[in-house]
Amino acid sequence: MLPRSSFSQTVMLIGSLLLINQLVSYLSVATYFIQPTYQQINQLIARQVKYLFVDGVDVGREHLTMVDALNAKVRGDGMKIYNQKQARASGLEQTTYYGFLSSQMSEHLGGKAEVRIAQGDDFEIWIRPPQAPSIWIKVPLTGFNEYDLSPLTLYLMVIGALSVAGGWWFARQQNRPLKRLQKAAILVSMGDYPEPLPLKGSTEIVEVTNAFNQMSHSMKQLEQDRALLMAGISHDLRTPLTRIRLASEMMVEEDEYLKDGIVHDIEDMDAIINQFIAYIRQDQECVREQEQINYLIQDVVLAESNREGKIEVELASCPDIPMQGIAIKRILSNLVENAFRYGEGWVKLSSHFDGQRVGFSVEDNGPGIPEDQIPKLFQPFTQGDIARGSVGSGLGLAIIKRIVDRHQGEVVLTNRAAGGLHAQVWLPLN
Repeated sequence: MLPRSSFSQTVMLIGSLLLINQLVSYLSVATYFIQPTYQQINQLIARQVKYLFVDGVDVGREHLTMVDALNAKVRGDGMKIYNQKQARASGLEQTTYYGFLSSQMSEHLGGKAEVRIAQGDDFEIWIRPPQAPSIWIKVPLTGFNEYDLSPLTLYLMVIGALSVAGGWWFARQQNRPLKRLQKAAILVSMGDYPEPLPLKGSTEIVEVTNAFNQMSHSMKQLEQDRALLMAGISHDLRTPLTRIRLASEMMVEEDEYLKDGIVHDIEDMDAIINQFIAYIRQDQECVREQEQINYLIQDVVLAESNREGKIEVELASCPDIPMQGIAIKRILSNLVENAFRYGEGWVKLSSHFDGQRVGFSVEDNGPGIPEDQIPKLFQPFTQGDIARGSVGSGLGLAIIKRIVDRHQGEVVLTNRAAGGLHAQVWLPLN
């Protein structure tokens, strides 16, 4: 539930500090401004109430009740006196009781008093004095109501909103170079080297970005040198291989058995060179299109139909997904090639869909691979020598792993219970 990214943590930290600041400011204003103001008003009203009873209350023919007598004393003063019934009819039930004001009023009037406040269009204070507990005195405060505090509340809200917006902008500015760096690192991991990143941000970010630019440039130069080296070696090797093949074609019939062996060795060497080239290229085709995995499987099965052996196909209903079709077909071809090479003439191709990923698998009925060797097979120039022979360059599974990683997918090798190897590839929907 807690934020994990640097951006969200910074925003949360700034927001928390601002919230604490706003609460402290509000409590400070309430304690040192609003509460003293209420207490002063309460004290002034207590004095007025005292004056009502200081000379006694004359209840006679002119004023039949205490309420009438008191109203006659405060005529024109804004105060109004009610008995219990009149007070309820005038809105006493809609008032709010305030304990601290009642305690203060009790001290000022020398007995138990009760203070209530009505906040509406008019700000009214209701007092039940200890001198006459059966009556209520209403004191309206003209020009003073709950809306008088709105400038303070509005000020706190505006300052809080601006502070949060400023903190969000600051955190985003700090986070933007990191986002750029993350995207560039992903591109480098996929074999695509972007232009040098701009050196912007704090000094620490600038130093990290500069180091990343240097690393990316060095990796790009190394990759170009390696590709040039391997291309040159492949070209130089193919020239003598071509001459050897031409020479073998000119051999007499008595040496036919030698010719077949030479041609076979040349084809093996040519296949190894092709694997070197494919590994160096890293399948850098950047264009991905919506493809149907079942169609690719059918194309590979059709291309391999002239092999000796049985190919079994089991296709599930799968959605189209973005992929590099040529690269995925290379995976299928390599896996089928390995299955026929190390198996006993039976290969099964299947497609799968689990709701989140599209997958395909290739199975054979060969001897399988020792469990402790499986994790090493994706490393270049590594083979399962003990169980499955040592034909080839050991680059086939390394090429497969690179292509799958570039598609953000997963490849898993397991031994079948019935014997043989099961290669499973999963590719994400997006």
